Amino acid sequence: METIIFDVDDTLYDQTVPFRNSFKRLFDVPFSDTELDKLYVASRKVSDSLFDRCEAGEISITEMQIRRVTDAWEQFNIPITRDKAQKFQETYLDEQHKIQLFEEVEQLLELLHNEGKQLAILTNGEDKHQSMKIKQLGLERWIPKENHFISGALGVAKPNTEVFQIIEDRLKLDKKKTVYIGDSFDNDIVGAKKAGWQAIWMNHRKRKMPVGTHKPDKEMYHAKEMLEFFQPIIINN
Repeated sequence: METIIFDVDDTLYDQTVPFRNSFKRLFDVPFSDTELDKLYVASRKVSDSLFDRCEAGEISITEMQIRRVTDAWEQFNIPITRDKAQKFQETYLDEQHKIQLFEEVEQLLELLHNEGKQLAILTNGEDKHQSMKIKQLGLERWIPKENHFISGALGVAKPNTEVFQIIEDRLKLDKKKTVYIGDSFDNDIVGAKKAGWQAIWMNHRKRKMPVGTHKPDKEMYHAKEMLEFFQPIIINN
C-alpha cells in the first residue's frame, strides 16, 4: 500500500467524548456513558439522514445541527427546546476544541509518515469546521494541507464517486495501492469500494454490517488493530 487516506470523525478520535462532555455540562439527566453513546449514535443517524439535504441547500447547517439534537433527544424522551438544542451545539463545538487522536493512531501516522507513504484526509462537513478539527488533532504534522480534502470545500461529498475521483486526480494515486479507512459504512466503505479502492471499516461502535454487494477488505474494532495491521506490512516492504 502506497497511499493511505483517512476519514476524521470517529475514525481518528472518539467523537463520543466531546458529545458526552457537552451533555453532562447542560443536562441534569442520570445517563451512563453507555446510554450517552446510544444517544450519540441516534444523533449521528439523524445527521446522516439530513446531510444530503443540507449539502443541496434545502436546509441550513444550523437547522441540521438543531434537528440532530431535537430528533435524537425525542427518541429518548428527553425534553428539549430548539434554543437548548442550539446551546448544545455551541457547547459541543467548544468541546471539539479539546479532541485528541487515539494514541495508536498517532503512532500509526508517525510510522507511515516516516516510511514515506502518501497520506491524505477525506472528510464530509463544512470546510471551516472540519479544518478546525484537523488543526486541533495536529494532523498537519504528518499530512500536508494540500492533502486535506473536505466535502464543503470540494462541493461534493462521500459516498459520491466523484469525490474519490478528485483525490485520484490530484494525488495521482494508484487505486490498487490505495486504502481508505473510515467509520461510516455507507459513506466510507461503499464510497471507497465503488471507486475501486481498498477499504478498512473502523467499526469501533460494533455496528452490524449492512447486507449488500459492497464489503470492506478489513473490519477493525479498535485503533490498536490499525497499528497492528500496518506494522508488519511496513516491516516486510
